[in-house]
Amino acid sequence: MPGSAGASAVSELPTRLEVEDLQQSLDEVQEILAQLRPQDERGAAREPEELLLAKVRAKLDRLHPADIAVVLETLPRDERLVVWNLVKAERDGEILLELSDAVRESLIASMEPGELLAAAETLEADEIADLLPDLPEDVAQDVIRALPQEERERLRAALSYEEGTVGALMDFDQVTVREDVTLEAVTRYLRRLDELPGHTDQLFVLDRERRLRGIVPLARLIVSDLELEVSQVMSQESLQLHPEDGAEDAAQAFERYDLVSAPVVDHFGRLIGRLTVNSVVDHIREKSAQTQLAESGLQEEEDVFAPVWNSFRNRWAWLALNLVTAFIASRVIGAFEGSIEKLVALAALMPIVAGIGGNSGNQTITMIVRALALGQIQSEYWRRLLRKELGVAMLNGVAWGTLLGAVAYALYGNVSLGGVMALAMLLNLLLAAGMGVAIPYFRVRLGRDPAVGASVLITACTDSGGFFIFLGLATLFLL
Repeated sequence: MPGSAGASAVSELPTRLEVEDLQQSLDEVQEILAQLRPQDERGAAREPEELLLAKVRAKLDRLHPADIAVVLETLPRDERLVVWNLVKAERDGEILLELSDAVRESLIASMEPGELLAAAETLEADEIADLLPDLPEDVAQDVIRALPQEERERLRAALSYEEGTVGALMDFDQVTVREDVTLEAVTRYLRRLDELPGHTDQLFVLDRERRLRGIVPLARLIVSDLELEVSQVMSQESLQLHPEDGAEDAAQAFERYDLVSAPVVDHFGRLIGRLTVNSVVDHIREKSAQTQLAESGLQEEEDVFAPVWNSFRNRWAWLALNLVTAFIASRVIGAFEGSIEKLVALAALMPIVAGIGGNSGNQTITMIVRALALGQIQSEYWRRLLRKELGVAMLNGVAWGTLLGAVAYALYGNVSLGGVMALAMLLNLLLAAGMGVAIPYFRVRLGRDPAVGASVLITACTDSGGFFIFLGLATLFLL
């Protein structure tokens, strides 16, 4: 999963003086790479290749792993490999985590098993769990065998949880204390640590069986009397997550309560990890990207510089469905060829009806898919939602239908044609609203992602339906 690096990446955040404009850095890298390409016919002079590569390497050394990932994703594959080979080996693991799945797979395919093993050894167990599915099977087994026993158990635990759950997102780095010690002892303990895990805003209070007793916010620790015991300042009211909880529910809780971190406990109340805001943000970003791709009918995230065949396999399925729906729409028009021949104005006006219906349907289905993702729609409210959307469509149909009817009358001087245009607009908007609710409803009932192909399906319905309604009404009332 891209962008899920833990405390190891946090420790390498650039200082304020080192922060550079990412776009400027990208431009500089691309300018240097351009000089490495074959010289043109003019034989323009350029610096030695070793010096140019050294400049790129120096630029990369100053960039954060996330910024290097952006640079790699914006380069064609040949130049991407040149830049990747200039990255310091000890940073490979962090950068791989920051990359999109498609680009990460292309770089892993270019690496030797030894390089992959060395990259994985720089990561924590929860980070390795994100990387492991993309590694070759033999390398993955080597990575697991190379881990200490404790880390190996953590890795197996992380891999045991399904994608999209809290367990798949949590990390194992947290600071725990006992409730019967003083705050002074806690402070001394914290000062002995090299650094706190990233996004540490609270300490977890455990008993001898590692059951969670409460939490101590760092802000409270700082202002409290050091002679007090932890039990006197800890809070027992805190959000507790379970590894089987859905990541979407956890993300909503983080947003609702403005959380930075939250403990993850098993069914016996024992602390097994924590969920942090950076993992939640990464999940939200990834889910949003998946939804956008699914709405357009793309099967998976795609490297913009991927080979032609890979891109073809990613796109062909929904294009095939588009072809079927377009053929249906053409047959609807073909069924009314006689009407169109007698009144040519129908050919000019029917795309308007279909187009506005498609836009209205996309508005409805986008709103509903988003509400489903946020958990705002309960099963008993679908009928009420349908009535609401039909009401909106009725108002829009009356308003825009009247306007377009008037425009049709002004253009062609035919009152009946204007009336047909207005009525067709109203009926197609009602159809768009109904399908905008029905498509995600039935996909949810069937256990499918409501976002997948939503835009394609609603456009197919409103195009064919709009043509049929408009041409059918014209045939009945004008001919």
